[in-house]
Amino acid sequence: MTCLEAINAYALRSIGIGERLLPRGEIGICEQVVLIGSGMIWNVYFGLVALSLGFVFAVALACAKAAASPWARKPAEWFIFLFRGSPLFIQFFMAYEAFVMIPRLGFEFELFGIAIEAETRWFARAWLGALIVLFLNTSAYAAEIFYGALRAVPRGDLEAADAFGLSGWKKFRRITFPTTMRLAWPAYTNEAIFLFHATALVFFSSFPAFQQRGDALYYASYFAERTFNPFIPYPIVGAYFVVLTLLIITLFGAINRRLNRHLPKDRRRKLRLRPNLIR
Repeated sequence: MTCLEAINAYALRSIGIGERLLPRGEIGICEQVVLIGSGMIWNVYFGLVALSLGFVFAVALACAKAAASPWARKPAEWFIFLFRGSPLFIQFFMAYEAFVMIPRLGFEFELFGIAIEAETRWFARAWLGALIVLFLNTSAYAAEIFYGALRAVPRGDLEAADAFGLSGWKKFRRITFPTTMRLAWPAYTNEAIFLFHATALVFFSSFPAFQQRGDALYYASYFAERTFNPFIPYPIVGAYFVVLTLLIITLFGAINRRLNRHLPKDRRRKLRLRPNLIR
């Protein structure tokens, strides 16, 4: 099979478009590169959706942890402690066992006048169950980052806002939140990189791949077993993640420059890649 034929057959196979069967017999490098790249669609999906939803939830958790009321502070503190204190792989395992125990019943509800039918059996599938775990995990880590930045907002900025008559939501939106993001963004960039790397753990979790539509590591493992040579598929996965990391650094670097555009060049915080070796 030529590289062009491999692209036509397997470029979108991980989402159900293309050949139904995985390659057999003679397996070339082009087939491995294309199919593993197809699996990266799911890794990007897990990371992008979890990061987007987790950002909003993390901001809410950070604000709740900084609140004076114990009714808001204590649940946020325990949530952050629980998901930061336990290994991500254990969270995957416990979530899958819990989702399997949920009765596989469908239920209907209305959203903006539209009847929607949901089935609880989808919680035991990777595209939803693993996504929920990643969302909760990154929310806890990001919330702690944002909470530290929230506490580090210069008192002078807050006093200046009070002097200008800003208070409540207007003060938070125009002073507190932008300053918090500016202080937290370098650390949050590392959290985003780790989250995308953590999507590789979905393969090792109990969540099954639906109709052999797995992530990058799923196909790499398949090729390693079929060819008895792990030194081709696994480096391909690593190369894809290196490219993905460079894209994240580029995007978050642009956002970081935007957040610090009002500062002199010598005071602008630069992004530094600090991978989490143990978590």
